[in-house]
Amino acid sequence: MTNEHLFKWKHYQPDIILLTMRWYLRYNLSFRDLVEMMEERGLSMAHTTIMRWVHQYGPELDKRIRRHLCYFAHPRTDLEFQQPSFSSVCIR
Repeated sequence: MTNEHLFKWKHYQPDIILLTMRWYLRYNLSFRDLVEMMEERGLSMAHTTIMRWVHQYGPELDKRIRRHLCYFAHPRTDLEFQQPSFSSVCIR
């Protein structure tokens, strides 16, 4: 499913929807804070619109992004120092 099909018939452009969702999910912002930020950029929307986007598109975005994320159990500060108990863990 491409972005055009995922966001078909929406009032806002897919870039705006993805940017707003990314800010909400990544940073500790409320829906009303995001509405203020979008109004500063010339976009008028309600906080419930952002809430609906998160509920509607959140699971699909999680499914698409999850396979690309790798987490490291222990950050290596020195490349020569490695303990066998610490290894990288990739979520698949």
